[in-house]
Amino acid sequence: MTDYLLTPLAALPFPAIDPVALQLGPLAIHWYGLGYVVGILLGWWYARRLVSNERLWTGGEPAMTVTDLDDFVLWAAVGIVAGGRVGYILFYDLPRYLANPLDILAVWEGGMSFHGGLLGVTLAMLLFAKKRGINVWSLFDTVSAVVPIGLGLVRVANFVNSELWGRVTDAPWGFVFPNGGPEPRHPSQLYEAALEGLVLFVVLRLLTHKGLKLKMPGFVAGAFVCGYGLSRIVVEFFREPDAHIGYLAGGWLTMGMVLSLPMVLAGVWAMLRARAAA
Repeated sequence: MTDYLLTPLAALPFPAIDPVALQLGPLAIHWYGLGYVVGILLGWWYARRLVSNERLWTGGEPAMTVTDLDDFVLWAAVGIVAGGRVGYILFYDLPRYLANPLDILAVWEGGMSFHGGLLGVTLAMLLFAKKRGINVWSLFDTVSAVVPIGLGLVRVANFVNSELWGRVTDAPWGFVFPNGGPEPRHPSQLYEAALEGLVLFVVLRLLTHKGLKLKMPGFVAGAFVCGYGLSRIVVEFFREPDAHIGYLAGGWLTMGMVLSLPMVLAGVWAMLRARAAA
């Protein structure tokens, strides 16, 4: 019995969580979609708190109003969902969607690209800032500070959906995913939830509230973009690449790495630019 207790677990049992959080007749509310909705709402609430805290802004004057943020929520939601979907289609699975165009609308089944969502919400911010006369870098900063909330929730939903799982591992915390074969795999979705969600949120919180970096427009946005890029590159070493893409080179280079490296460089540039402009 003692020997049995000392034997490391070969794998953890995958939790039997229904991907459908709530079924209302023909309407199925999935955890994946719920992650996006709750992430956007919590991000909106937190952004309002940032804008309401005069201490965080130069001269005690926030770069935008709470009303501006209230109006921007719809713009952000459209940019995230449309950009995320289009990005996934273009970057990861274009032949499938060309063959089955109606599948483009099945967002609840998964298939969203963060990099596409970033481009979509960036376009939304550029247009909204111009329309309202807001310093676009300050809007970038405010939105960037809240994005890790949604990222963390959606990555947990990816885990519940048994998608985007990791490479085969002999680590005692590996999971045998229902659709991932018989071998235990890294729960790379949870790694991403921790790095891109919790850790990145804490870092940005320290920058906004301790470092007062909202007074240096563009710095927080740069830190977010750089931090996400680094986090994603690290996790890509544990994440199984999409089967229809595989490794791009060397048995280790993935599409996620290729798309994230420019983010790191752009983030560093934005932080240096913010410092020089201060």
